[in-house]
Order: sequence, then structure tokens, then C-alpha cells
Amino acid sequence: MQIPKTEETKKYKDDYIPYPRIEDILEKGGPYPQVILPQFGGYWIEDPEAALGTPTSSDSSFCEEEDDGLSPGGEGGFGYRLECNSISRAYRKHFLGNEHMNYYCTASSMGHLIMSLKYEEADGQESLRIMLRFHVQHILKLWYNVSCVFQLLCDDVTGLKFNPVLYPRASQLIVSFDEHEVNNTFKFGVIYQKFGQTTEEELFGNNEETPAFTEFLSVLGDNIELQDFKGFRGGLDVSHGQTGSESVYTTFRQREIMFHVSTKLPFTDGDIQQLQRKRHIGNDIVAAVFQVEPTPFVPDMIASNFLHAYVLVQAENPGTDHTTYKVSVTAREDVPPFGPPLPNPSVFKKGPEFREFLLTKLINAENACCKSDKFAKLEERTRAALLDNLHDELHRQTQATVGLGSTTDEEKLENGGHGGLLESFKVRCLVLDHLKTQSLRRPVCVFVNICMILPCVGVFRQGGGVCGVVCRHTHILQC
Repeated sequence: MQIPKTEETKKYKDDYIPYPRIEDILEKGGPYPQVILPQFGGYWIEDPEAALGTPTSSDSSFCEEEDDGLSPGGEGGFGYRLECNSISRAYRKHFLGNEHMNYYCTASSMGHLIMSLKYEEADGQESLRIMLRFHVQHILKLWYNVSCVFQLLCDDVTGLKFNPVLYPRASQLIVSFDEHEVNNTFKFGVIYQKFGQTTEEELFGNNEETPAFTEFLSVLGDNIELQDFKGFRGGLDVSHGQTGSESVYTTFRQREIMFHVSTKLPFTDGDIQQLQRKRHIGNDIVAAVFQVEPTPFVPDMIASNFLHAYVLVQAENPGTDHTTYKVSVTAREDVPPFGPPLPNPSVFKKGPEFREFLLTKLINAENACCKSDKFAKLEERTRAALLDNLHDELHRQTQATVGLGSTTDEEKLENGGHGGLLESFKVRCLVLDHLKTQSLRRPVCVFVNICMILPCVGVFRQGGGVCGVVCRHTHILQC
């Protein structure tokens, strides 16, 4: 007999040996771990002794370019890699500004598809660079023979027709879609934790900034006045002072970062929860927790649907020439590991290398959190809606270009007149030829061949037969 799910859950919880409570650890006395797991798990803690499975730069999930990924060693960088979605910038890098063709496919088993194709030749070898977009992800491949293209296209989209996109501004629409998830602005929470604090009310109730905490904030960025601030504000009020008068801000590798510092956000007397502070930090995805002295932190201490990762920083010998920072990292169990890996021991001397490591770790943490179940589902829905909109717009504009479908007056002008660009071109050819032959006073029938250079795509199959072939030289209009 199948056990009801509620009974299974209860049985599992009854049999589960919980982790120690934070109160029990404090009661036993030091030395204290920097971070502990919640009683019933749900998080992981990075182990400095374990090799972190960080993909290489060749992985499609990670930046390929030095300006996007690896820090420039010649400019004081220390080689810490930003882990970002490089395929989002692939169209700009490989296609935009180069001769290529775009295609759209309607209502496949995978939904609408948008494909970009570019013919390339290197060292005497011809190849096709293909970028295929569907609801779940991008596929970017470099193929050296047409049979590989067949395999890519025919496994899941057999028998479907890819129509060429005939719209002058298609590239701008496509690059906007591809880069909709590219993020160059970040906001991170910064929480101050005193010894023995075990609740979010205690954390958000801290007001004073010790010299050690101020020193740590100077590592993160610059203290800025919020009034009339022109940079990325991270949701803070820069007009009316409703979120405090100052904050910490920095730029890092062409990215802007605003920190929501708990002690700089407004404090409300009589509000135990300090909702003014939690409203910002509780809606961040990643937070840094500064521990003024050795004390344990448990990641479910703050109730939040958004906070998925924490970077714990503990100062040793603050305010001296020998200031060091001990670092620990914890995240929810569905967040994949992210770099740079913690050294063993995970202790850094105050200086530029620690700053670069910390900021890189925070940015990579947010990018990794976006792959967790909660955020991945949100992104998939957003991507599907945007892809459908892109497909519909490319189809509509292509129809307008060839003189089909309904268009506005503005679109008619953009696409070459009342009948579309190709129809307008045909009419002009007829008029010019008529003027040249008017003296002959005889009817004229002009045949116009407009040939566009299309990269070879291959054979599209339908059922058991061949449906059609798209070649590098294809007549798309004959009249």
C-alpha cells in the first residue's frame, strides 16, 4: 500500500537526525564555526579542502573574453574569473556587423525557433556557425559539414520550414533578445553580526559601525551620498532620503555594484522587524555577512524568498597592518557551485587581491543563484514570452517587406512603400524599363531576378521525403 505523501514526509522528518541548533553550539563554547547548516539542511557550505567543480572558460555558461571573464593580469588583476553567460553575447560577437542570415520557424514541437547562420572560412576550411534559439536555451555550434547540421535540425524539428527574415532592423531585435539577461548592475546586502546574535531581529537591529566594519566597507567600495546620485542606485531613494543619506557603491570590470548596508538603511524605533532594512536586504539574492568576532551564522536565520547565498567575512587583527579576513560561503542546495574557489586556509590579507576575490565571488554567486529552481523557472517563462514576441515581430516585418499582411503607414515607409521593399523595387524596374522603351511603343514584360546570398543550411525533411533545400545562392523572388 502506498504511504500518503504527508505520512512519508512526517516519517522522514521523524527519522532525520537534525543538525545542532545554533543556540546549542553557542552554549558549548568556542572555537565556533563561521557558518553552520540549518537543523534540517537545505543549504551547502563550501569546503576549502574540496576541489570546486568550476567549468572552464570554454564552457558555454562562462565568459570567453578577457574583458567579460578573466581579470587582466597586466592591470593589477589576480586572475579571478567572472562566471557569466557568454552565449548571450555570442550574436554580437560573431554575427552582428558580419554577413549572415536569420531565419524563423513557426510552431515546432519545441515552440517558435529563431536561427542565425554565418558562413565562415579559416585555413581553407569552410564551416557554418549556427545559433539556434528556443524557449529553454540557445545552441551555438560551429559545423564543418552539412550532415552535422541535418542532425542538429532534424532530431527535434524534422519537417518544419525555416523562413528567411527579410527585415533591415532584424539584427537589433535579435541582439536585444539575446542580451535581455545580461546584467551589468548588481545589488548586494551587507549585514553586521555581533557575537551571539541568532535572529534576524538582532541582525537588523544593529546601528553602530565599529572601526573594523568601516574598514571592511572601504574594501567593498566608496561611501557615497545618495542625494542626487547619478550611478546605479539599486532601488535606493536618491531624491527624498527615504532610504538613508549614504551608502556604499563601486564599479568593477564594467559593472556597477550598490551595497545595501544594514547599518546605513533607516532605523525605525519600535519596529522589532526593522522592515525598512529587511525590505531591501531581504529582496537581494546574495548578501555578505560581516562578523565582528568569531560567532556562528545559520543561513535560514533571515526569512526570505530571495536570499539564496551568503559570503561570511570575519576580521582578524582589524585596524592594523596585519589585518586579515577569514571567508566562508554557504548557499541553498539547488544553487550550483561557483568560483573562485576558497583557498585552504580561506584567509586573505587585506588588499587588492582580497577585494577582487570578494567582488568576483559575490557576482558569481548571484549568477549561480539565477540557475536555482526558483529563478530558473522565472527566467524560462520570461524567455518564452520574449521569444514569442520576437518571432511574431520578425514574421510580421518580413511579411510587410514582401508586401503581405497589414502594416502601419510608418512600417510601409520603413519597408519601401505601400507594397513592401521587393514590390517597390519591382515596380521601379518596370517604370525605368518602360521609359527606355517608350519610343518603340510596344508592350514590355520585365522579369526581375533578385538573388540573395544565403548560407547553405541543408535539406529539410518532411515525413519520409525531402521537402526542400536551402543553398548558398537561392532565388527568393521571381516575377
